[in-house]
Amino acid sequence: MPSQEPQLDDKNDDVDLPSEETDGIPYIPSTRKHDNIKDDSEDIKPVIDGMDGIKISQGLGLQDFDLIRVIGRGSYAKVLLVRLKKNDQIYAMKVVKKELVHDDEDIDWVQTEKHVFEQASSNPFLVGLHSCFQTTSRLFLVIEYVNGGDLMFHMQRQRKLPEEHARFYAAEICIALNFLHERGIIYRDLKLDNVLLDAEGHIKLTDYGMCKEGLGPGDTTSTFCGTPNYIAPEILRGEEYGFSVDWWALGVLMFEMMAGRSPFDIITDNPDMNTEDYLFQVILEKPIRIPRFLSVKASHVLKGFLNKDPKERLGCQPETGFSDIKSHTFFRSIDWDLNTSNL
Repeated sequence: MPSQEPQLDDKNDDVDLPSEETDGIPYIPSTRKHDNIKDDSEDIKPVIDGMDGIKISQGLGLQDFDLIRVIGRGSYAKVLLVRLKKNDQIYAMKVVKKELVHDDEDIDWVQTEKHVFEQASSNPFLVGLHSCFQTTSRLFLVIEYVNGGDLMFHMQRQRKLPEEHARFYAAEICIALNFLHERGIIYRDLKLDNVLLDAEGHIKLTDYGMCKEGLGPGDTTSTFCGTPNYIAPEILRGEEYGFSVDWWALGVLMFEMMAGRSPFDIITDNPDMNTEDYLFQVILEKPIRIPRFLSVKASHVLKGFLNKDPKERLGCQPETGFSDIKSHTFFRSIDWDLNTSNL
C-alpha cells in the first residue's frame, strides 16, 4: 500500500499554519534553528491536581520535538504531527489542554487513555505510546504515527472490499480486541475511522478515549456510549454489558467492508426516519439482511457477530469466545499463530 507519510522538506524554513491553529503552542521550523522552546504557560485555571498522578517520561519535553502541523482535533485534545529531533522519527502528539479537564470523570478518562496506550505498545495491531510529558497548561502523549490512512478513507475510494481483504483486516482486529479483553479493557469505539493502516497494509486500532478498564470475567458496566451506528443492542436497551459490545461493532464494521454500506442504512425522504432515535429502533428491532452476493461463510460470520442477543453472539461465550472466532469457517485460511507470534 502506498505510504501517505507527508513529505518533510528541511529546505523549507516555515511551517505554514494559520495563527489560530497554534492555540498557544509554539511551532518551530523543521530546519531546527530554534532549540529552546519555552514552557507555554498562560493565565488559565489552576492545574487539576489529579493530573499530577499521571506518570511522566523522564528526560523528554516539548523542546525535543519539531512540531510540524495539526492533523486532528477532538473535544479535549488536538493531535499534532511531530518529529523527534534526535533521530528524525515521526510521531503523533496528542495534546490535552488541562483547563478542559474539569472533574474526576475527565481525569479518569485521561488516565485510562494513557494506560491503554502504554499496554497497547506491546501489540502490533494497536497504536502504542512512545512517551508522555507535561507543561503547566498541557499534557502531551507522544504516540505511534500510522501513515497509511484509515479504513474510512479507503472505503470511500473502493466502496467495498473483497472478502479476502476484509478477512485479513478482521482477523487482525480480532487479535487486537482479544488482547484488550484479556487485560480487562472494553474498547467501545470500533469504527472505520479508528482502524488505521500502516505502510505495509496491516491494521492498528487507535483512540482509546471510550475504553473501560478493570473488567474481570463476567464483570459488566452500564455507561451509554459509542458511535451511534456501532452501538450494540444491549447498550440501547439500557442493560449491563461487557466485552460483547466490541464483537457487535466488529460485525457492523465487517458488514461495511464487504457490503459497502451499513447494515442499518436508512434510505428515505421522511425526516422522521433520519433521526438517531429511529436508527436505534432499527438496530434493536429490524432483522439484518445480508447481501446475496456475499459467500455463505461471510454471511454466517456476519450473522454470528450481529446476533442481537449477546449471550448467543459469536465471540461471547465465557470460556470459548475467542476460540469460537478463530475456528469459524470464515477465518479458516488465517494463520492465527503467525499473526500472534510477536505478541
